[in-house]
Amino acid sequence: MAKSQVGVVKELFRYPVKSMLGERLTEVEIGLKGVIGDRSWALRERNGRIVTAKKWANMLGFRALYEGTPEPEQLAPVKITLPDGSSVRADDPGASDIISSYLGRPVKLERARPDEHSRAEIDPATVFGDVGVANVTPEFTEATLPDTFGLPHGTFFDSAIIHVLATGSLEHMRSLIGADAQLDPRRFRPNIVVETDPRLMGFVEDEWVGGTLEAGPAVKIVAMQQALRCVMTTHQQSELLRDLRILRTAAQHHSAKLGVFASIGAGGKVRVGDPVCLAR
Repeated sequence: MAKSQVGVVKELFRYPVKSMLGERLTEVEIGLKGVIGDRSWALRERNGRIVTAKKWANMLGFRALYEGTPEPEQLAPVKITLPDGSSVRADDPGASDIISSYLGRPVKLERARPDEHSRAEIDPATVFGDVGVANVTPEFTEATLPDTFGLPHGTFFDSAIIHVLATGSLEHMRSLIGADAQLDPRRFRPNIVVETDPRLMGFVEDEWVGGTLEAGPAVKIVAMQQALRCVMTTHQQSELLRDLRILRTAAQHHSAKLGVFASIGAGGKVRVGDPVCLAR
């Protein structure tokens, strides 16, 4: 098996509550089910659907972080900062009511369970911004695209347990959009951002598909597939302004795909600065 270094770990992210802003870290522990503590909580509507920022952009007005190091069998307390700057703990009895008051509709904050088999909600009219459903998924229209999608069993992940993004792809997108494009990795909610050779242009992760990424001394990232993007990449979050050009450009030049979704073949610790190698 041939192996070559494709970059180094530049940034690491974890998102304790699905569709809320998360935390930037210097190291993470990764298990076979992804980054420990990632998307361990979510909001559920009364109809049973899981809330996502794909439909409710104001979810990105909340930020969640762990007050300690989460372990596989014992998660640390989660602090949620509300849009007005105040905060509440996820396990506080009144947390769901407080969050509901900010969102303007009743929701319940829940932990993922091993028997979880939920569906998350989208709005077919807006999920791909102004690009349109038929231009991203030609087999559907706004009228035929389901307004929910199934989450992997036992999780609150959308479709895969780990998401990796290359800096070269972001720079390529910037060259297509313009220098004023705010192509911050946070828009794409990756777990691992890989700093790649600045001479590499194009959608860098395409070359990784079919191989295994080795991050740090132990972690192996497998079953990589191109990551389909949606309107979340265009939403305002923190100081990043709303920018519909991001999804338009990804759709025009790369079938609305950027980065890779993947599985974990071997777990371990990953730190900023660790080498990232591709094995085939």
